[in-house]
Amino acid sequence: MTLPQARTRYLFFTGKGGVGKTSLSCATGLALADAGRQVLIVSTDPASNLDEVLGTQLGDTPTAIPEAPGLFALNIDPEAAAAAYRERMLAPYRGILPQAALQSMAEQFSGACTVEIAAFDEFSKLLGDAAATAGFDHVIFDTAPTGHTLRLLTLPSAWNEFISSSTGGASCLGPLAGLEKQKALYAATVARLANPDETTVVLVSRPETSALREAERSRRELSELGVSNLQLAINGLFIANQPGDRIANAMAERARSALASLPDGLATLPSSRIGFLPLGTVGLAALRLMANPDTPLPPPPVAATTLLPASLHSLVDDLLAVGHGVVMTMGKGGVGKTSVAAAIALALAEAGGKVVLSTTDPAAHVAAAIDGVIPGLTVTRIDPADEVAQYTQDVLGKAAGHLDAAGQALLAEDLRSPCTEEIAVFRAFARTVDAGQDGFVVLDTAPTGHTILLLDAAEAYHREVMRTQGDMPAAVRQLLPRLRDPAYTRVLIVTLPEATPVHEAERLQGDLARAGITPYAWVINQSLLASGTSDALLQQRGAYEIPYIRRVADELAPRCALIPWLAIAPVGQTGLQQLLR
Repeated sequence: MTLPQARTRYLFFTGKGGVGKTSLSCATGLALADAGRQVLIVSTDPASNLDEVLGTQLGDTPTAIPEAPGLFALNIDPEAAAAAYRERMLAPYRGILPQAALQSMAEQFSGACTVEIAAFDEFSKLLGDAAATAGFDHVIFDTAPTGHTLRLLTLPSAWNEFISSSTGGASCLGPLAGLEKQKALYAATVARLANPDETTVVLVSRPETSALREAERSRRELSELGVSNLQLAINGLFIANQPGDRIANAMAERARSALASLPDGLATLPSSRIGFLPLGTVGLAALRLMANPDTPLPPPPVAATTLLPASLHSLVDDLLAVGHGVVMTMGKGGVGKTSVAAAIALALAEAGGKVVLSTTDPAAHVAAAIDGVIPGLTVTRIDPADEVAQYTQDVLGKAAGHLDAAGQALLAEDLRSPCTEEIAVFRAFARTVDAGQDGFVVLDTAPTGHTILLLDAAEAYHREVMRTQGDMPAAVRQLLPRLRDPAYTRVLIVTLPEATPVHEAERLQGDLARAGITPYAWVINQSLLASGTSDALLQQRGAYEIPYIRRVADELAPRCALIPWLAIAPVGQTGLQQLLR
């Protein structure tokens, strides 16, 4: 098992949250520095834990890493960059536009698209200004831009004319306003990304089906942009060395199954496989272990004891006492939102409740397994592709009369963003939520706080400036206040007991606070500490989870439930019932 090969000056690491981008980029940089190279690691992740992984307080200029000669790192703060950019855009309009219009504009600049574009703006300066990194042999970027952002920033359409027009749909184009002067720098940056002699892009994945699916999507997007120097890194590959432990055997088997069905596009890439690290990936010793897997492990720590949160069933009992309403599971991809939503719906129905489970699970495995089996449970599946197609058609149709061909092309690309899918799915959710008045509606993959505010701000803008109800469906207008009503809607944030998923969930909670929503509870999923495993490596990893469990349970969550890592996958009625024990 080896780290990715670093044959170019620039390396970018990309992948879904929690797959190990930061640890792998740091391990790669440390290995290069140990070999005598001068290396700079740059993080553009708004939930960056680069300081934690390297054990050094970082800023926005290169900082030397103690005990690692030749290794330097810096954190780009995209939230701060986005805030500064947002203020530059809003300042000329203060005192001129109504407050509702300013609120609508501000929310257009508050989402993930603005943050990503602000980050791109910052690291473009590092790529575009040779003097900024002249002293380094390698520059490693933790968290690469998505294919969507790269396409959006390099479209040759006339931005100013289009951005000044009204599209009639929520979009990511707001963040692009005023970036006309940066177009040449962005185009040069993308060209450098696509130059195989200068840049390598590493697609990082866990040996899990969902993570590999995300890596394949990124591969396709980047290939369409001409980025051809790609590598695949499979991180955290566990091999059971102690026969007889159900948890260890199940984990190894799931990894084998996922890799056996590796997407064809990924199978053709140069690949590296990094083993499962029982001590986590914090600190230089752990990072060096990634590069040298044969290094003897330190002795296991003394078994730690901690008071674990209650099971998921405790939350279900509280919900049953209310008797109706909306339950929404929220969280980053891969944390188990769909399984948690399905388990809650199943338990509510088995207790006699009238339940609608609305899922966006693309494979519909959970929905198919329980649909029609439990009395009182109705499963509806929202197809994100269908909803996006309908929403896109609506927006393009309304804009066609006042956009030229270039403007329509830019709008069509903008509507390929993650924001569009979330809003389109949100509209579909709104069509089913009325059932929460006399029963339960459990929503899998709920909208973020930013999307809620974006829709709310758009409605306020229409009321104040255009004196019309606008194009927002009535069901959505009714849903917004209900989402803010804790007696009607209960939000469950789902996370994993690891650094990145907890940091990302904390950021999500902040978004919800801006939207006036307080989560009902957090659910910590897939805990090895609570699994009962006897495997020495997995027990060590369980001990690593303790500070993250305690942070959620003691500091972040009003209520908290813990679900152990399960030997039987949570699919089907039997599998889902395990989540509640």
